[in-house]
Amino acid sequence: MTWLRTFFRDERAATTAEFALVVPLFIMFVFGAIDVGGFAWKINKLEKATQMGARMAVVTDPVATGLLTESYIGRVVTVGGTTVTLTQGSTIPAEALGKTVCTTSGCSCSANCLTSNAASSTALTNVANRMRVFDSSIQDSNVQIEYVGSGLGFAGDPDGIEVVPLVTVRLTNMQYQPMIGVLLNAAIDLPDFAFTLPMEDGAGTTSN
Repeated sequence: MTWLRTFFRDERAATTAEFALVVPLFIMFVFGAIDVGGFAWKINKLEKATQMGARMAVVTDPVATGLLTESYIGRVVTVGGTTVTLTQGSTIPAEALGKTVCTTSGCSCSANCLTSNAASSTALTNVANRMRVFDSSIQDSNVQIEYVGSGLGFAGDPDGIEVVPLVTVRLTNMQYQPMIGVLLNAAIDLPDFAFTLPMEDGAGTTSN
């Protein structure tokens, strides 16, 4: 049994063995630190993309094309339990326009809707293209644009869209692919990102 005692007491190459044990942990730590930074960078890019998408959406052609032709003269609206009939020049209350949600599948609304729920895929792609300047992984299907009454706008306004909705650009179903996750074929689901602005010009195809 002498050779066994000799074997177990032999400390040659001990440093190499210890190094082999530590290196994998060190590599995982480094990749983890990189992934944390990458995650924060991804979140920042998507937040900025959403903000710029909202800016684009309020100054260019609306996705909900019904906004362009909707007339509120003679519209009967219930405000705080009181029925109001809008006339030329009346301020359009927020209750006059229910939440209209537009995606690549079209626009939908459940109450106080526009007369037309038609959607412009070109306008949605225009917004998505602006957002892709900040993150190229954004697809049109990830972009959702919502319109809801704000209490701004005048019935019969001759200068453009009568109602001035709040416009929300929402970015959905995005993921972050960490470096370690590549080995495991795993990705991290990210929360929705949203930014809201009131409609401005609502005409054209470009924005500064």
